[in-house]
Amino acid sequence: MKKYTVLDLFCGCGGISYGFELAGFKIIGGIDFNEDATKTFKHNFKDAKVRHGYIEKVTDDEVLRDYGGVDVIVGGPPCQGFSTANRWQKEEDDPRNKLFFEYIRFVKLLRPKIILIENVRGILTRNNGYAKERITTILGEEGYSLNMQVLDASEYGVPQNRKRAIIVGVRNDYKDMLFDFAKLKKKPKVTVEDAIGELYQFEQENPENKILTEKPSTQYRKYLRATDNEVLSHDVRYPADIVQRRISFVPQGGNWEDVPAELWKNNRQNRHSSAYKRLDPNTQSCTIDTGNAHSNYFHPLFNRIPSVRESARLQSFSDRFEFMGSRGSQYKQVGNAVPPLLAKAIADAIMEILKS
Repeated sequence: MKKYTVLDLFCGCGGISYGFELAGFKIIGGIDFNEDATKTFKHNFKDAKVRHGYIEKVTDDEVLRDYGGVDVIVGGPPCQGFSTANRWQKEEDDPRNKLFFEYIRFVKLLRPKIILIENVRGILTRNNGYAKERITTILGEEGYSLNMQVLDASEYGVPQNRKRAIIVGVRNDYKDMLFDFAKLKKKPKVTVEDAIGELYQFEQENPENKILTEKPSTQYRKYLRATDNEVLSHDVRYPADIVQRRISFVPQGGNWEDVPAELWKNNRQNRHSSAYKRLDPNTQSCTIDTGNAHSNYFHPLFNRIPSVRESARLQSFSDRFEFMGSRGSQYKQVGNAVPPLLAKAIADAIMEILKS
């Protein structure tokens, strides 16, 4: 049976690709400027042609040689340069659009059947929808019919509130139709407890080799488990004493407002609501960021931030997915990623189009 293929531009560690792989696609390539992210990508997608470096340095001949015949191109190119204030300037010349037009170059060369762009949710409403209009026009001129929507990852089995704009285009001559977001299959909400509760046992002993010995008690935990039940990238580290003391006053679901005033160096009252947020185990996590020591959210039980693996589980990466690089680099890779189960929901619907 034919395996449809995917090329991931600005791939990061591979959140979108992992979701597409879970849906039955074959990942043939990834390109990103971050060296550790490409090492992670290559480690997890061993058959993919992975490139670390500037995407504009990949020549047209190399694109066609390495990725010719690909069925789907995915990626999250920045689009900040699309603005009504900049209409006097040629959009291709705006350095903020450079990577977007590199994405377009790959689309022009490879002519995939389906394209996917992931971006911040504001891209669809910014400047009264000007960026949305320009992206639709530019890709329409290349022969793609676009549909787009803001999706919340928590509705697709991800234990995290995370909203992203998703743009899907179908090549006109392949399938004269719009991608139908209504066909995405929503799932019951998954909680923080379901994602990381079985890791609490490692807190005190913090053994070097962390092996889960009990059978997974839920479907989500079953999905998360590695074949050997080992848990990697779960180094338990505690912050400075003053930080631990502050967070000790914060109840589950609470934030900085629960910290006694005398524990702050200054009496600021304008901190963001996510500052010193303690996760509530009975609901979904706040949006996982790229921080390490600077993360705002804290563990539901312990006075520390979640480990890399706990953050990855909240992003819906299974324990089978291994991260390369330093601890700080791994946090950034996890925080920058698209949640794989959100990507899988989109990939499942794309697979139905391709099969039909």
